[in-house]
Amino acid sequence: MPRISLRLVRTSAVSLCALIFFGVCIALTAWQEPLLLQQGFIAGLMLCTFGVLLFAFGRFATALLVSGGLFLALKFISTIKLRYLDSQLMPSDFIYYVRTSLLDTLAHYPHLYTLGIGLCVLVPPLLYLAWRWDWRMLAGLRPRHAAGVRLGGIVLGTLAFWLCMLPTGPFAQVHSRNVWEKLSDDAQLTNFFVTFRDAAVKLPAMASETVAEQDWSNTAQGEPGSTHPPYPDIVQVLEESTFDPSIYDVCNVPPCRLDMFRPDVRTRAHGVLRVHTFGGGTWVSEFAALTGMPQDIFGPGGMYAPYVLAPKIHDALALQLRRLGYLSIGIYPTEASFINGSNAYRAYGFDHLYGASELGLEEWEESDAQMFAAAKRMYDKIRKPGQPVFIMILTLNQHGPHDDDPMSSLPLAYRNLLRGLSKDAGLNFDTYLSRLHDSDTAMRGLEHDFLDRPEPTVLVHFGDHQPSFGGQIRALSRSLPPALGPYRDYLTYYMLKSNFTGAPIPNYPMLDIAFLPSVVLQVAGVPTDPYFSAAAELRRRCNGLYDDCAVPGLLESYHAWTIGRLHVYQ
Repeated sequence: MPRISLRLVRTSAVSLCALIFFGVCIALTAWQEPLLLQQGFIAGLMLCTFGVLLFAFGRFATALLVSGGLFLALKFISTIKLRYLDSQLMPSDFIYYVRTSLLDTLAHYPHLYTLGIGLCVLVPPLLYLAWRWDWRMLAGLRPRHAAGVRLGGIVLGTLAFWLCMLPTGPFAQVHSRNVWEKLSDDAQLTNFFVTFRDAAVKLPAMASETVAEQDWSNTAQGEPGSTHPPYPDIVQVLEESTFDPSIYDVCNVPPCRLDMFRPDVRTRAHGVLRVHTFGGGTWVSEFAALTGMPQDIFGPGGMYAPYVLAPKIHDALALQLRRLGYLSIGIYPTEASFINGSNAYRAYGFDHLYGASELGLEEWEESDAQMFAAAKRMYDKIRKPGQPVFIMILTLNQHGPHDDDPMSSLPLAYRNLLRGLSKDAGLNFDTYLSRLHDSDTAMRGLEHDFLDRPEPTVLVHFGDHQPSFGGQIRALSRSLPPALGPYRDYLTYYMLKSNFTGAPIPNYPMLDIAFLPSVVLQVAGVPTDPYFSAAAELRRRCNGLYDDCAVPGLLESYHAWTIGRLHVYQ
């Protein structure tokens, strides 16, 4: 009898401690999510996980300890990644970035190694004791009946977990937020779980190897360049939320016509750029402009390109330029780790990505002039005789919103500049034009720094997407050729200039941003490998279109060649 009492005391004590631990885990994980529905979502997933483990182990306290511990560990990893790498934890971190994101953090912060070792030493014996003294729920059942109960409980728990994760299920609102919110808000665990489904990658349709060989074998050897080493420097600028305002009917005053959109004697190519995102998603335009692939060919998961696509990229603009001896650097207006930037740029072939703190700038507050000055400082610092440089600069001057300050805060010349707009639309557009004037002035300075000199240089700048103006820009009428009408919300601009002569580049009615790398290489006159040779050929055959190429079956055979044969994405 005393032995039975001692066992009961032990079992009760272990169960009570496990319940307290599980409650603490809920408080430190689920209750830390910012919204009540998100708190319920994570708590629901924790209970479902507990249910599955309860029937899998057949032990009450062990299931509580393991399920609570898993979520607590996930929260801990998410917190240290956000703190030290300024980036949300993604499922892809456990698939693609084991050798970079998390381990690099540990390498820079040895105390985390110590903590990890301590946990590995302490947790196993504690779990062993809990398992030994735990309440064995199914001990009184026959083995066959116990197995049936176990299986049924596991199935029910898994089904409940699946329902919580279903975008149309009881937590549909949790799943329905846009990608920007999922990558940037404070709902760390919620974002981790909802992106499991969102970030799934689907390869594009592909033709047979035989068809691909017939269509693209002539590009298999690449193309020689029209220039000789030392090759020209290349400066490429992603102009945040920038478009040519003169295409809007209401924008019919002189400030709507700016030099940065107008060709001059140095212009080699310019025109309308077709992008694949609206109102946000800079990182996918960045991906396309560096890799030659629009993110949407990979399905909805392509919107998470820096996380799920970048690690599997095996050819890109910077990688090709590296093979030609270029030094490639990125100039970022945020911390380099933002939206997984450092890892993505490393995969794209860059030698280094300089974030705001390294540049001595205040992130999210930089003007274009400040970004360009920082780029010139870094260029002067890292350049070496005889080695060409590729610089990728991202600006932030036009980042929305455009209505966060009143009209009275604008320069006098831009107050109530446009007529015929609602008050809100007028504020957005006038603010855009005021900021655009600053960008135009800064671009002239950048041209002076890199084109008004003897060293051969290519300067590229383009818009990543249109701003939304609080959702009002879609309704504004535009003067566009009929063929561009269906793309009206996905049109920005591109401009390529050089301070040396070269073969002219066709000005397409509309150029897909995925073709920008091949145009840059052509303007620079450098050799191209089989991938970019095929990309240039697709551009010519499809007249600048990508997704909507008018040649039947050509895009499928192109993907079979570039992805299937050349393994540019693998």
